Order: sequence, then structure tokens, then C-alpha cells
Amino acid sequence: MPGRDDHVSPDHRDGFRPDRHPARPSVDPTTVIWIPSAYTLVVASVVLSAATLGNRYGRRRIFGAGVVAMIIGGAVVAGAPTVAWVIAGQLIAGLGGALILPNSLAILGATFTEPHRRTEVITAWSAASGIGLAVGPLIAGALLRHHPWHSVYLSTIVLGVITLVVTAVGVAESRPDAGRLDLPGLVLGTVAIAAAVYAMIQGGRDGYTSPVVATTWVVSAAALVAFVLVELRTSAPMLDVRLLRSPSFSAVMVVAAVSLFGFTGVAILLVLFHERAQALSPLDTGWRMLVLFGTYALVAFGAGRTIRRTGFKAPLTLGLVLGAVASFGLAAQGPTTAFAHRWALFVLFGAASALVVAPATAAALASVAPAQAGMASGAVNAARQVGSVLGSSLLGTLLTTTMLADLPDRLAAHQVGEPTRTAVQAAVAAGATGDQPLPGPVRSAIAEAMTSGVQAGLRVNGIVFLVTAVLALTLIRNRPHQH
Repeated sequence: MPGRDDHVSPDHRDGFRPDRHPARPSVDPTTVIWIPSAYTLVVASVVLSAATLGNRYGRRRIFGAGVVAMIIGGAVVAGAPTVAWVIAGQLIAGLGGALILPNSLAILGATFTEPHRRTEVITAWSAASGIGLAVGPLIAGALLRHHPWHSVYLSTIVLGVITLVVTAVGVAESRPDAGRLDLPGLVLGTVAIAAAVYAMIQGGRDGYTSPVVATTWVVSAAALVAFVLVELRTSAPMLDVRLLRSPSFSAVMVVAAVSLFGFTGVAILLVLFHERAQALSPLDTGWRMLVLFGTYALVAFGAGRTIRRTGFKAPLTLGLVLGAVASFGLAAQGPTTAFAHRWALFVLFGAASALVVAPATAAALASVAPAQAGMASGAVNAARQVGSVLGSSLLGTLLTTTMLADLPDRLAAHQVGEPTRTAVQAAVAAGATGDQPLPGPVRSAIAEAMTSGVQAGLRVNGIVFLVTAVLALTLIRNRPHQH
């Protein structure tokens, strides 16, 4: 569901705190990455096909099936005895998220056909995700204080049941396309995106040019070429690739991807900074992230009316520029920097993200006819999810590599001698927490190295936002089309 918070794994929630979890087994970094990424992998791979399935079999029906899958996935994770079961539950929940996202947007697009009104409703839809992101960490932190991490996923089950009831009572069925299913396009599109997402995630561990990852890139590229050729020749394409001939529509896809690249990537960096560099509890981290996510929700709710007056170009460009400024400002923080000196940057980044994420989604749907709402929503959500994977995998990999490269100097600066220095470096590289409290100098060195990684990721995000701001300013069409 839009408000689902799946970017922080159970291991992330506790942070690198061996003194808090003395008997806790280690989890290698690749497994830690795959716990949240399994959800995103399925969402990114299936979301484009899910829009087509909604057009063919009914948007409300497919949306409801997605909610059921989300409930089942949450139940599997809540009762998971091993990490493998956690990943399996995430995969099932990801299928639910993929079915929910484009069809919820398409239902709104079909219900509100007047372009400006539709823009306001869609930005409100995007704002609703901010409420979930704001409240989710607080609920999770409160539960984790008294219960095992499995309990966090019980909220998914409860929300899913409520959503099913509301959908059955208050949502009308819409099925704009009863024609044949574009099965070749569905398969090729899914393979192309799934292979690319897998390569991005696994490349963080094995290297992006390693044999397995390089082969996956080739498979993705071949499937993408075949997908385009098939879609150009079929009479009922899953995605009318001719839409991408429009510089404005293509630019919107890029902006949508970059918006989640930054929103997801920066959120992960900040959570890890708070929990692992500043050694805060999940609940204390949640209160700090509430400033960012709460601001996002408030600004996103007002973005629809703003677009009516300004058009798309101004908020998208301004949001990207302000997001870059906030990223560079946050990159100046240290492990001892008080939140009182940083909260304004959290507000700025939350507001900036709201000016990009919500209008980018609305701009994609406003650029097509209502009958193509499902197609456009599938495309923009695929772009968003790919951007989310890029943010978590690339910025996460940059954080890890920078931290490991910086750690030896930090340990030396704190006069940590051998063999402790080598043991600490090996433990951090393996994701091991150990079973004894860490000495003060070691904790300080790890916190400083972690901060260096966070700072590197924030700087890269700032640069990406600035480059995309130029693209938005020059290519995106400013007003919704009248149909």
C-alpha cells in the first residue's frame, strides 16, 4: 500500500548495537540488503503488468487481490522463523504492492476525469503515503520496545483487512479494456525490469561487471529491445511506447525515478545514521524521521492546488533544487551533531520531496487520455520503483564501500591497535555484531566511518537532483492536457 514502510529491514531497525543484542546472530550484508529489496524487486517487476491486468479483469478486482497478497505476505513475515521466510513474505507482499499501486491510481484517474481535479486527487494520493511513512516508524519503534520485530508486520494485516472492507463498500468497478491480454509484452516487460533490478541489487555485492551480474544486464537489455518491438507491432499494447516519443512524458518518467531515488535513498541513509552512527533507538529515530515524512505529507496535500496555479514545471524544478540544497546541508552533519541543528534540513527535504514525488505522478497521468490512465500509472510506478531500487542499492553500496575504506584510518586515529583493528574491520565487513559490548574508541571510529558513507551518499543525491532539475525545467510540459 502507498504508506508501506519496507525500506528498513529488521536488522536495520536495531542498528549495529552488540551491547543491546548480545546473543544476536550476524546477518551478512547481502542478506540484509535483500530483506527490503525483495519487496521492491517484485513491485518494480510486476507493476507495469498489473496495470494491464486491471484494465483486462477489472481494476477493483485486481486491487483487492493485491490487498489479499499484502495481508498474506505480512502474515508470513510476522510468523517467519528464519531470514529465508522473511524474504519469502516480502516477495508475496511485493506482488500485492505491485497490484495495488497502478490500479489505485487508475481508479482515481477514471473517477476524476477533469484534468485539474484529477491532479489534485492524485497529489492527495501521494500525500497519503507520507502519512504512512510518518506514522510507520513511530508504531514500529513503540512495538519494538516491548515486542519482537515480527510484531511490526501485524499492522500490515490490520490495515489490509480495513482496506478490503472499504474497497468492497465504496469503490466502483472499472474495466476500460476487455480486449485480449498482451501476454508477450507482459512477460518481456516483467523479465526486463526484474533482471535490471536484480543486477542493481546484487551488483552492490558482486560488482556491477561480475559475470553473473553482467549476464543479467544482457538479459535485461535483450528483453527490453524485444518488448519495444512487440509493443510497436501489437494492436493492444501493454504500454504504448509511442508515448515515450514525447520529450515531456519521457522527462516525467526520469523525474519520477529520481524522486524515489532520493526519497528512498536519503531516508535509508538517515535511518542508518541515527541508529548506527548516533546509536539511537528505533523509536527515537522514528520521532526524527517524523519531521521529514510529516512535512512531506503536509506539503504534498497542498501541491495539487499549487499546480493548478503554477503548472508542473515550477514545483518539480523548485523541489529538485531544494532537495539538492537539503542533501548538501545534511552531508555536513557529524555523528555528534544535535538534531536541534538539523531539523530544519529535514523539513526542507520533506517539502522538496513533496514538490517532486506527488506532481511527477500527476504529470504522468495528466499527459494521457483517461482511457490510458492504467497504462500511464503502470509506467510511472515502474519508473518510481526502479528509482527506489537505485536509491537503496547504489547509495547503500556507496555508503558501505566508503565506510569500509574510511574505517582503518578512523580506527588508527582513535589509537585502536592490533589485533582489535583487524577484527573490527572484518566484523563490520561481514555484518557481524559480536557478543560483547564494543569499547568506546571502536564505537567512535565506526560511527565516524558510517557518517563518512552517509555524507558521500547525500552528496551524490544532491548532484543527481540538480542535474534532473535542469531536465525538468527544459522538457516537461507545464499544464495538464484537456481531453
